[in-house]
Amino acid sequence: MENIIGREREIKRLNRAMEEKDAQLIIVYGRRRVGKTYLINEYFNGNFDFKFTGSFDQSTTEQLRNFRLELSRYSGENINSIKDWTEAFFALRDYLEKNAKKKQIVFFDEMPWMDRQKSGFLPAFEWFWNSWGSARKNLVFIVCGSAASWLTEKIEKNKGGLFNRHTCRLYLEPFNLCETEKYLKSRNVFWSRYDITQCYMIMGGIPYYLRLLDREQTLNENIDNLFFSRRSELWNEFEMLYHTLFSNKEPYIKIVEELSKKRYGLKREEIVKNTGLPSNGVLTNMLLNLENSGFISVNNSFGNKKKERKYKLCDYYTMFYFKFIKNNYGKDEHYWSNMTDNPARNVWTGLSFEQVCNDHIEQIKHKLEIAGVMSEISTWQKIGNPDEMGAQIDLIIERRDQVINLCEIKFTKNEFEISKEYDMQLKNKVEVFKEDTKTKCTLQLTMITTYGIKRNKYSNYISKQICMEDLFGCSK
Repeated sequence: MENIIGREREIKRLNRAMEEKDAQLIIVYGRRRVGKTYLINEYFNGNFDFKFTGSFDQSTTEQLRNFRLELSRYSGENINSIKDWTEAFFALRDYLEKNAKKKQIVFFDEMPWMDRQKSGFLPAFEWFWNSWGSARKNLVFIVCGSAASWLTEKIEKNKGGLFNRHTCRLYLEPFNLCETEKYLKSRNVFWSRYDITQCYMIMGGIPYYLRLLDREQTLNENIDNLFFSRRSELWNEFEMLYHTLFSNKEPYIKIVEELSKKRYGLKREEIVKNTGLPSNGVLTNMLLNLENSGFISVNNSFGNKKKERKYKLCDYYTMFYFKFIKNNYGKDEHYWSNMTDNPARNVWTGLSFEQVCNDHIEQIKHKLEIAGVMSEISTWQKIGNPDEMGAQIDLIIERRDQVINLCEIKFTKNEFEISKEYDMQLKNKVEVFKEDTKTKCTLQLTMITTYGIKRNKYSNYISKQICMEDLFGCSK
């Protein structure tokens, strides 16, 4: 396991599962490319009693053929025929009973791809687990897949034979900045934290993408070669990403594309209006699937106003795709390098850094020395009119100790200097917030910047400062 970067919490949970004296049904899910298979392979060092990987978009006949060949290889016996999934699980049961030992590890990777329409896979698996597997105290059965919605609905929240049967659930999140830096160093990529942060804004903490970086090239050169060169390694990543996760990808893409246009996200009724999709249970499931798959998040409005909740695109690659790749792929192989001082890129870095901060709340709380204080994260917006000014605060930390951190976020190449005009804007935001929310809590204006705030006569209004370096803390 020495090759695993991060994943301490997941390893600790797997250790506990392996120490249990009852059968274990472990669910492992998370965004595609996040490293689920790698974690399980490394943790068990490839020592499985049986491992089978589903194949994308293959018929049930082909899946069963692959299963038969794989089981023949593991058992050392020539299995001639398996006509359906019930027979497949009978054959697996026979094999495991013949080779019983202290612990038996079975790993089904990309299980959602096995469950083709009318395949009978899920009922067969239910029967296998309920009639035999759950009683085998030495059996550890791991199911894994990128289609988080399938694993959630069919296994975790199953209302039939698998109801409440799983014993352990692992949701793999992307690397944080600290883990990303460790991973890059393990591959001899030694970049400044400024460059690592910009890389994170494009790729997030997705190990598969990070693995493609060439240590002999600059960040800009890597982005050009991976995303903008013709037939580059990630030239069709967007289509593959959504096609392999969602059988009807078009409405999902409609949703994320509309969300990509809105900095502050969209309410449900706005998604309906902008996409033309009907407001029904199907839309509810699609939004939940996107959330479970790590592509969107639900932003709470300050004061827990449920009707003000907004869905926001939070997958870095998808945001980058709609902003830059979709309309520019193949036009200029040095597109990203030529965008260095482009205003559009500067605006994008500012917005993306806001998302980075939202994804590193634990590190922010640690720097504020409130890691142990119960808190709620939200946003706030006051729409202006001709008689009064509006205001927006993108990150609010409302604490149990009756203190509220109002966070302003700025991504710059140097220290951030507060001008007279910006000082007035900040004071206006605080006053409008007080008036609109009627809060009696203590307000702390908190600046989160790249390299800190330049001292001048306006900087004393800031109560707390957090720098980019602080986001690289490894608390998670």
